[in-house]
Amino acid sequence: MSVLQTLQERSNTSCELCGSKTGLKQYNIPPALNETVDTSILACETCFNQIEGNEDMDANHWRCLNDSMWSEHKAVQVMAWRMLQRLRKEGWPQDLLDMMYLDDETMAFAKETGEHKDDSEKIIHRDSNGVILEHGDSVVLIKDLKVKGSSMVAKQGTAVRNIRLDHENATYIEGKVDEQQIVIVTEYVKKL
Repeated sequence: MSVLQTLQERSNTSCELCGSKTGLKQYNIPPALNETVDTSILACETCFNQIEGNEDMDANHWRCLNDSMWSEHKAVQVMAWRMLQRLRKEGWPQDLLDMMYLDDETMAFAKETGEHKDDSEKIIHRDSNGVILEHGDSVVLIKDLKVKGSSMVAKQGTAVRNIRLDHENATYIEGKVDEQQIVIVTEYVKKL
């Protein structure tokens, strides 16, 4: 059974955040590289677009998190926590966050994208031209790079797709080159 089919069965074919039955699609929670049931949710178009930043946040739409934050599924808990963090300045989300409990492993996953940090605390990754890099972006290497611990050389011009950001150091990103996951210094990449 595919991840999407499992999510549809798990959620009774409704958005796992707001309960909508229309415009459903699978959302893979960053920074997960692989689509699995444990790192994905079924989301409606409205939730999906607001999560991705394609639409302005509608705080009233997210009052649904009062129910979905209690889901037994960790992926749903993580997304509920992240959305409440984004909206915490509204007042009511902070009350829900105070009630919410996530085990240590789930909390670590929830914090990986830095949603809980103020804008002044967030680490910003920039490529060699100063362009801001985001999780999932594609970059190209601007110089040949010797990969430490192996005999591999990542050649200039190699495209690295679906990058992950290091949330502790603004100069490091991760990505796959020749099916090998490597750490790359941001000054040697250019955003595609």
